[in-house]
Amino acid sequence: MLRLPVIASAVLVVLGLVSVPAATQAPAAAAGGTVSWRACSDPELDYLGLECGSLAVPLDHDHPGGPTIRLALTRRAHTSTTYNGALLVNPGGPGGSGLSMPSLSDYVPGDVGSTYDWIGFDPRGVGASSPSLHCSRRFFTWNRPSYVPKSPAITRAWLARSRAYAAACANTAAKRALLPHLTTLDTVRDMDLVRQALGVDTISYYGFSYGTYLGEVYATRYPSRVGRFVLDGVVNPSRVWYAANLDQDRAFDANMNVFWQYVARHPGAFHLGKRWRVIKTGYYKQLKRLDRKPAANGRLGPDELADVMLDAGYYVYNWVDLGLAYSALVRKHRGGTLAALYRDANMGDDNSFAMYNAVQCSDVVWPGWARTRASSWAVHRRAPFLTWGNTWYNAPCLAWKSPAHRRLGVTGGAVSSKILLISETRDAATPYSGALAVRRLFPSASLVAGVNGTTHASSLSGVPCVDNTVGNYLRTGLVPTRLAGNRADRRCSRLLPPSPNGVWGRTTTPTGQDRLSPLLRHALLSAQRHR
Repeated sequence: MLRLPVIASAVLVVLGLVSVPAATQAPAAAAGGTVSWRACSDPELDYLGLECGSLAVPLDHDHPGGPTIRLALTRRAHTSTTYNGALLVNPGGPGGSGLSMPSLSDYVPGDVGSTYDWIGFDPRGVGASSPSLHCSRRFFTWNRPSYVPKSPAITRAWLARSRAYAAACANTAAKRALLPHLTTLDTVRDMDLVRQALGVDTISYYGFSYGTYLGEVYATRYPSRVGRFVLDGVVNPSRVWYAANLDQDRAFDANMNVFWQYVARHPGAFHLGKRWRVIKTGYYKQLKRLDRKPAANGRLGPDELADVMLDAGYYVYNWVDLGLAYSALVRKHRGGTLAALYRDANMGDDNSFAMYNAVQCSDVVWPGWARTRASSWAVHRRAPFLTWGNTWYNAPCLAWKSPAHRRLGVTGGAVSSKILLISETRDAATPYSGALAVRRLFPSASLVAGVNGTTHASSLSGVPCVDNTVGNYLRTGLVPTRLAGNRADRRCSRLLPPSPNGVWGRTTTPTGQDRLSPLLRHALLSAQRHR
């Protein structure tokens, strides 16, 4: 049995919880002054009508007089005569760029977005913030070893890839200096320095996916600084991060059943028959076939297919495109479209993957390989769709080169401001149980549920019940009346998938229209999905 050695000298192995220290209990970090706003040099940000700026923050918040790093910021200033203050926004990740996110202001019903200064930011280590972390562009390549380790050779290959990636993230003195300061708590402390630089006493916030965890920790540490917080796709703070990934494995498997049923309901578009279990079984046969002989000139192996189809478990937006591309592979042995989707989503700059690992591997202590392997096989037997792919995606944590910390304790007991939580009840990336858990932790929070929806972090996508609740909250600070029991306080319809319409699926008519622009939707999806 091969055992992957964890670098014990670099890992603080401590079990249990550590409370997030209140701001008054922590050493004060000097703010980096004010932000000077200017026209954005990036064409995309300029097209969105945003202003750009930056802010110096301490590399090590416990030593504010030491070296500094710079956070990249964007702003869409309020245009209404009513001014409700500054609102930070984070799209998720960890590792997602937030610079385009102030454009969300256009999509809040009732023109309420125009009453805020919307502030986007690239968290430390991400995107245009300086320095940003880059490790290896070669981790996501074509025709990698099969995710499922059916042989010791496959296991050895993936462990070696994971070790090599972790080593590449620490192969210079500059990277080694940065790695210990990329935790969630570091970013939360940065967020409060942004608040100070904006000259406001409280900050409002819109967080998606991992961004909800930033909001939870910020509210725990700075309860008197909390304005209006919208948390959509709610992370369960008691499950970060190893247990959360096991939760995802099970939930994505269930969501893919919903997708296969959707494909079966539209045989005229996808031509894969009317029996969803047969379609599902055919998918696993395709994985085995591609393992023997990759399609698309050797570019589409089982891993690439699994990575592309994972999108169907995250969101309903592209179910038609995925269904058609998968049908072309099954019926015509044409995998070019699927290979292109994999390339466009995964290959290139690895900054988001590097920062995903940097945060998750440092936030908490991860178990060693023996436990990881046993848990992965146990879950895989019942939920094979994602489990081993998710295991290897997080495997660099087995050999990460910076200290790991105890899991932060999150509580909203000191928060008096109302908080709005949003989750679809079959969200696989951040399962609905997490939203219920955060509702219990935050007595001032109310939860809006998209009943039976499978889309992750779907607010402002066109469901009136959800979006109007967001608009009313950001306008008035009022949330749905909190109900007794462990349940949602408002139940809304789910985000509907598009409905294929037309011969051979050549045209589509959405039954639930996604309101966001393609540019903004792409930015959100790129930040949230892992693959």
